[in-house]
Amino acid sequence: MSILVVGSVALDSVKTPFGEKSDILGGSATYFSYSASFFMPPGKINLVAVVGNDFPEEHLELLKSKKINLKGLQILEGQTFRWSGCYEGDMNEAKTLTTCLNVFETFKPEIPDSYRNTEYVFLANIDPDLQMDVLSQIKKPKLVAADSMNLWIKIKKQSFIKLLSKIDILVINDGEARIFTEQSSLIKAGKIILDRGPKYIVIKKGEHGSLLFSKKGVFSAPAYPLEKISDPTGAGDTFAGGFFGYLAKLNKTPNESNLRKAIIYGSVMASFNVEDFSLERMKRLTYKEIRNRYKKFKEITSF
Repeated sequence: MSILVVGSVALDSVKTPFGEKSDILGGSATYFSYSASFFMPPGKINLVAVVGNDFPEEHLELLKSKKINLKGLQILEGQTFRWSGCYEGDMNEAKTLTTCLNVFETFKPEIPDSYRNTEYVFLANIDPDLQMDVLSQIKKPKLVAADSMNLWIKIKKQSFIKLLSKIDILVINDGEARIFTEQSSLIKAGKIILDRGPKYIVIKKGEHGSLLFSKKGVFSAPAYPLEKISDPTGAGDTFAGGFFGYLAKLNKTPNESNLRKAIIYGSVMASFNVEDFSLERMKRLTYKEIRNRYKKFKEITSF
């Protein structure tokens, strides 16, 4: 089994109450692939994205060190996608200061021939028309999941609706679910989205956990309790990587039990990611730590 992820690789500048960092590694495909790599055999994650020729070699080497395939990473003349933001208060949401799309503005994913038989496909946050184009290049995926953002939901709603009929799992946050459905209740929102086509919906709620919706009902999971959060950037993508990576590792049709375990693994991975800036905590992470936190998660949620 293998995973294809299509999204962004970026350079971020982030300020939180715990520090400030400039031009650090970021991007949805980056966080997703690094997180998922803890669950997959070496060489089984295929990344498709674009960067400029200013992208630091050390970041490429980091991704290669996790055996993430970079054949689909386009390196073009120009500047890499850059984002800067800051977090204040409860740090649940970033305040965007600048967004410079650069080479990402004209990104058109080209799936290498060797990736087109990939069984597990994750469409990270990009234009829904591009997500549909990616799917047209994949032969017979076993499982397809997608993320999105409020911008695409607002300006390309019809394209987003079409996408929903083509995927198995939608992973979005609570704000995006409310914008799309125009419902304040996430329970109502989840049911409305299910009626659009996906078999499962995961609604992320930041420090308040996540909800899993299926035709069989709703599963609610808390976030792992932490004393300190240094940088929430990429937490949602790291969650998705853990969630989807676990499902791909099982390599079988998801059921309610496995999906619930995947949610917890996603939450565990996100909890590690926010403990430091960029991928710094993830670089030090071991699978033993992941298993131990998963066990603790079970202990604090059993009754």
